[in-house]
Amino acid sequence: MTSLRLLSVDPSDRGSQRCRLGPGLMSELGLSLGSPLLVSVPGGSCLCTAWPRSDLAEGFLQMDLKSSSPGLISQPPTHLHLAPGHLTPLPCPKLKGVKITVVVQSFDFKKHTPSRLVHELVKDMLKGVHVHEKHVVNLEDFDTEIRYVVIESINPDSASAGFITSKTGVEIAGIQTVRHYRSGLQDQNTVSLGGLEEVSASLREMLQLPLLYPGTLSSLGVSCPRGVLLVGPPGVGKTLLVRRVVGEVGASLVVVRGPEVVGSRPGESEEALRAVFQRARSAAEEGPCVLFLDELDSLCPRRTGSSTPENRLVAQLLTLMDGMNRSDRFLIVGATNRPDSLDPALRRPGRFDREVVIGAPTLQQRKAILSVLCARLPVCPTVDMAELAQRTSGYVGADLSALCREAAMSAIRENSKGSGEQAVRMKHFQEALKLVRPSCLRSSLGRTELSPVSWERIGGLDEVKLKLRQSIEWPMRFPEAFVRLGLSRPRGVLLYGPPGCAKTTLVRAAATSSHSAFLSVSGADLYSPYVGDSEKALAQLFRQARACAPCVLFLDEIDSLIGSRSSSQTPNGVHTRLLSVLLNEMDGVGLKTLERRGTEKILQPEGAEESHTQEQLDCQEVCNKDVMVVAATNRPDCLDSALLRPGRLDHLIYVPPPDQQARLAILKVCTHSMPVDADVCLEDLATKTTLYSGADLENLCKEAALLALQEENMEASVIKHTYFLQKLCLSTCLSPRTAPNAAYIRPAHRMLRRETPSSSLRQQVRISNASLLLMTCRLLHH
Repeated sequence: MTSLRLLSVDPSDRGSQRCRLGPGLMSELGLSLGSPLLVSVPGGSCLCTAWPRSDLAEGFLQMDLKSSSPGLISQPPTHLHLAPGHLTPLPCPKLKGVKITVVVQSFDFKKHTPSRLVHELVKDMLKGVHVHEKHVVNLEDFDTEIRYVVIESINPDSASAGFITSKTGVEIAGIQTVRHYRSGLQDQNTVSLGGLEEVSASLREMLQLPLLYPGTLSSLGVSCPRGVLLVGPPGVGKTLLVRRVVGEVGASLVVVRGPEVVGSRPGESEEALRAVFQRARSAAEEGPCVLFLDELDSLCPRRTGSSTPENRLVAQLLTLMDGMNRSDRFLIVGATNRPDSLDPALRRPGRFDREVVIGAPTLQQRKAILSVLCARLPVCPTVDMAELAQRTSGYVGADLSALCREAAMSAIRENSKGSGEQAVRMKHFQEALKLVRPSCLRSSLGRTELSPVSWERIGGLDEVKLKLRQSIEWPMRFPEAFVRLGLSRPRGVLLYGPPGCAKTTLVRAAATSSHSAFLSVSGADLYSPYVGDSEKALAQLFRQARACAPCVLFLDEIDSLIGSRSSSQTPNGVHTRLLSVLLNEMDGVGLKTLERRGTEKILQPEGAEESHTQEQLDCQEVCNKDVMVVAATNRPDCLDSALLRPGRLDHLIYVPPPDQQARLAILKVCTHSMPVDADVCLEDLATKTTLYSGADLENLCKEAALLALQEENMEASVIKHTYFLQKLCLSTCLSPRTAPNAAYIRPAHRMLRRETPSSSLRQQVRISNASLLLMTCRLLHH
C-alpha cells in the first residue's frame, strides 16, 4: 500500500478517540480491536485506538483528535496522504499517576469554582482515555467549562504514553483560561525576525522589568512604566515585533485595534474601552499581560474644540491609564504610523513613557530580512543577498516579503513552461524589482518611477559624467576608500547649462548606476493656494527621502521653485519661504524625529576579521545615510547665494553645449538604431552643427528620417546624407536653439567657477541684454 488518504472523522466517532482504517492494514501492523496507535502528521502527532472501517475499505484513514499535540488544536490536519510508516503501535500501560494543567473557558469559573470540584470533574472525564506526555486532551464534548487538559508528566516515568483508570492519581499543576493558553501557542509559532534584533532587545528590556520584577522597582520607590509607543511606517513589523517579544517574555497578549471599540451609540465606545481594560486586568491575574492597542491614531486622534465622540474616547483612555495602580500587572503598548496625529496628552511620562521609533531598515537589516524570508524558498546559491539589499533602498519588511513572493511567482511561471528546475534565481528578483516599489514612496510627492538610463546612451560630456560619478556612484561602489580618507558624501549637486544639453538625462543615468531610490519634484507638486502648504510639502518630501536613504532627490528647473531673496519683489513670498525650508532641511535642522534605526557601525572591529563584503556593507551604511539633492537649471544667476555654498550644493557642474567630438558621439548614439546610408558622414555633420545641443542633434536625425519617408513615398529603407544636409540648411536659417538661450556665455561661467568662490558666482554672470544680443549676432555672423 503506497499511501493513506486522511478523511474527516465521522460524527458518531467524535470524542471516542477512535481511528478508522482498513482491516488489511490493521493485520499488517499487528493491531487488534482497540489497540493504541500513534499517528504522526505534519505539525505533531495523535494518539488513538485502532478500529476497522464500517465499509472495510483500504487506503483511507479517519481519526479523532481527542489526544493530540498542541499544534494540532489550532490547525487540524486536512487533505493529507500518509505513508503506512507514519502509523506506529504504541504500548499504553495503566498509569499510577498523571500531572496535568487544566484549561477552562472563563476566568470567572477559575476564580469562583473550588479546586476540589475541578479535580473531581477532571478525574471523571479522563477515565478510560489513552494519553501521551505533552499531549492535549480535548474535553469540549462534555459541554462544561473545562475545555482541555495538558498532560505535563506521567507515572511511571519510563513510559511515554499510558491508560488512565479510576485508580490513577490526578495532580493538577495549574489552571489557565483558553485565551491565555492559545496566546501561548501562538507565541511559540512566531517566525523569526530579521533586522529587528536591536529594537527587539530594547522593547524586551522595557517589558521584562515591570512585568517580571515589580518588587525591585517598588523597593527603589520608582513607579513602573505605564506604556510604550511604537512609531514606524506601515509594513515595518510593529505588530509582529510585539507578538514576538511578548512571547519571549512569557506574557499573555490582549490585542485591540482602534476601530473595534468604536460604537454608534453615545457612550458605547467608552464602555467597550473599559471592558478591554477589565479583560486585561483579568488576564493579568493569571500572569504578566500586555494590552496592545494597534492603530492608536484612529482610536485617540488629536482633540478639537467641539465635544465630539473622539474627544470623549480620548478622555476615557487617559482616565483609564491614570487609574492603573501597582497591582495591575499589565502594560499598554500602542502602535501608530502617524504620531503627530495623536493627542499630546498621551505622549507624556506616566502614560506612554517610552517611544520606540522603528524606521525603514538599513542596509544590513535588509540583508538580514531577506535571509529570513528566503530561508524557506528554493533560492539558487548564486543569488547575492548583499546586492539585493543594496538595490532595495527604502523597502520595509512587507515590501521585501512581496518582493520574494513575486520572485517565486516568476520562477513558477518560468517552470510551468518547462524551462528546468524550479529555483529562484537572480533574474527572477530583478524582474520582481520592476513590479514591487517601496511602499514609503507610493504616496509621496513627485515622480518615483525611474526609467533606466545607461551612461552609454549619453554621448560626450566625459568630464561631467566623471564628476557625477564621484558625487553619487563612487560612495556606493567604493565606500572603504571614502572612509579611509575621511571623505563624506556631498550634500548636493547643481547642474547648470543651456536647455537640451542632457542635464535631466545625466541625473537619471547617475541614479540608475547607483541603484538608489529616486524622487523627482516639480513646482506643480509643491505649490498650493494655501499659506504654509508648500513648505509643509517640501518638509514631508525630505522626510520620505530620508526614510529610504540613500536617495536622489531631483529638483528640476530649481530656479522656478526657489529664487533669490535679493531679487524677490515679495520678501515674504512663497519662493523665500521654500528656500528657507530647503536650507534648513539640507543642514539637518528640519529633522524632527529619529527616522532611521540602528546605531553607528564600527568600521574597524576588534577580534575576528570580517569579510570584505561585510565590511563594505558597514561602510556603505556610514557613507550613504543622507539624501543627495541634485538640482538642474539653465539660469544659475537666479539662485540665492546661500544655496550655492559648499555644504549645501557642494558641486556646481557646468553642462556645456557639445563640442565637435561630443557632437560626433551624440550623432553616433542617435543613429545607432537608424538605417543610415553608407554615404552618411557623421564627422562632416558634427563639423557643420556648431552650437547645436544634444536635443537639437537628436531632432535633426528625426527630421532627416521623416524627410526620407516623405521624399520616397513611405518606401525608404535607408537615410541618405542629402536628407541630413537639407534639414541642416533649413535649421541653420532659423539658428540652433542654444543661441537664443546664451549657451555661448556659459564657458565664461565655467571659467569664473574655476577661478572664484561659488558665493560670487551669481554676481559675476550678470550680463546686460544689450551685450547679450551683440554677442549673439557676432557668433551667428561667424
